[in-house]
Amino acid sequence: MNNKFHCIKLFSLGFIAAAGMFSRDSSAQESLKIGLILPYSGQFADGRKIEIIRKDTGGVAPDVAKRLAQELVVRDGVDILAGFVLTPNALAASDISMQAKKFMVIMNAATSIVTTKSDYSVRTSVTLPQVCETFGSWAAKNGTKQTYTLASDYGPGHDCEGAFHTGFKEAGGEVIGAVRMPVANPDFSAFVQRAKDLNPESIFVFVPAGAQPPALGKALAERGIDPKKVKIFGSGEIADESAVKIMGDAAIGIMTAWHYDYNHKSNRNEDFVKAFNAAFPGPKPNFLAVGGWDGMHVIYEALKKTGGKSDADALIGVAKGMARERRRGPISIDPETRDIIQTVYIRRVEKVGGELVNVEFDKVENVKDPVKARMKK
Repeated sequence: MNNKFHCIKLFSLGFIAAAGMFSRDSSAQESLKIGLILPYSGQFADGRKIEIIRKDTGGVAPDVAKRLAQELVVRDGVDILAGFVLTPNALAASDISMQAKKFMVIMNAATSIVTTKSDYSVRTSVTLPQVCETFGSWAAKNGTKQTYTLASDYGPGHDCEGAFHTGFKEAGGEVIGAVRMPVANPDFSAFVQRAKDLNPESIFVFVPAGAQPPALGKALAERGIDPKKVKIFGSGEIADESAVKIMGDAAIGIMTAWHYDYNHKSNRNEDFVKAFNAAFPGPKPNFLAVGGWDGMHVIYEALKKTGGKSDADALIGVAKGMARERRRGPISIDPETRDIIQTVYIRRVEKVGGELVNVEFDKVENVKDPVKARMKK
């Protein structure tokens, strides 16, 4: 199973598992229709109380995502739009959410501007500036004075790179160089060599989840960049469970900032991982699965508060300010931006009990999306 399919499957499982919980608990007489737009079509969730209509974009395809969202609203009569792994697709579908006044739950797409495109959208995952700017600031404040950055050349990469630069510079650090890499780049060796030639104290990297994190990790190892000697920083994708397994011991020492890992130590998360694997044996839940699960939770709680009323104004009204202790820690929906507020964890890949895991050793609590925070000033 390839990494991209693996990640999307986890996302779908989290969404569908939570949907099953809502189906059992709901007392509404009419089925509630949710249009789920993803680049992979998961299993269908049975149940009369809730109907999930799956649509497959096939990857980065904003035109397709917009057409599918319109079909869901006009032809299928959905009440809620949800899903959206990829930013371009989320942005395109947001036009339909706004025009048709449909409640929209962003369960992954992490570019900051996504929730500004529809007044009826909320996000339950993360924004890249939320983790990247926080990490840049943390790194500089904790003794790193110099960095070089490698980022994929598309919207999320620009978001993360710019945010890390902002946080790092404002906290007194110096960015000695930066390079943007093609999104579908199979060979990172030339880019890594360029960074090595400058002999930086640290290297910050952003590439999308899937096949690229282990490929980049391999390039770092082959070029002799040892995380024990040169600090390797990144957002959570670079140290996702599947990526670390492929990288092997070359991943030891990589530091990341992220909002969720199955290894997070809390009773709630331990129970969640056990229940998840009991229902779906095999892979551990990752950030995609948790985004789907918490997205369904927002839908469930919002409908409970509206007494089953599903018009967008009612749902968005009760979703604003919603707060809950979740598997990743305390989260809430910012009532002003409709974006998630949460803890950002600083982790290091270590070998524990013979397994490579992300070990949390610091955290920054109650982090808002910094881009929108500056816009409000």
